[in-house]
Amino acid sequence: MTLVTFLTLGFLLGMRHATDSDHVVAVTTIVSRERSVRSASAIGAFWGIGHTVTIMVVGGAIIVFGLAFPARVTLSLELSVAFMLVVLGLANVLGVGRRPDAPAGKPHRHGFGAHPRLRSLAIGVVHGLAGSAAVALLVLATIKNPAWALVYLFLFGIGTVVGMMLITSAIAIPLAYAARQFSSWNRHIGRLTGMGSVALGLFLVYQIGFVDGLFAGAP
Repeated sequence: MTLVTFLTLGFLLGMRHATDSDHVVAVTTIVSRERSVRSASAIGAFWGIGHTVTIMVVGGAIIVFGLAFPARVTLSLELSVAFMLVVLGLANVLGVGRRPDAPAGKPHRHGFGAHPRLRSLAIGVVHGLAGSAAVALLVLATIKNPAWALVYLFLFGIGTVVGMMLITSAIAIPLAYAARQFSSWNRHIGRLTGMGSVALGLFLVYQIGFVDGLFAGAP
């Protein structure tokens, strides 16, 4: 495999990485409050940017300085993603961040519901922390030149941004249509996505804590 082919593969794998279930559920929970496809696409882009920044910083440190994360630290970072899914889901189920008198589907831009793009950026950073070590170590084992390894990580991140923009746009199209045609549906969709986020978050807590052994003596 040539270097150009490998770097292209990094971009495509980044797009594929955006489709991981926890990523899709997290952005869907946020996008369910939006009524604009353009706004939803921007939310996906900010998620991808946050993810890419973390991948570059943490993954770059692993590649350049040879840092290593203990299993307990890695699992703890993954657990933070699970807790975040639970919090996001509960916010949607309980309607946190939306005024009682606001039209259905129109988010309240104060408190928890303020600045959904910045919230998406922060969520992307957390997701990047949880997965950056595995991605960087995979690159380190394949590309021996640190400079090219960093280029790979960057292209992987760009692919993640593009993939998440496409995913959020695809999710937003039917949601935006339903919100315009049936205003009450948007509130129900938000609650359904919230329940899905809570369910996945709790499942991941069990998986990471008990199956993978974070809560045990030797994870």
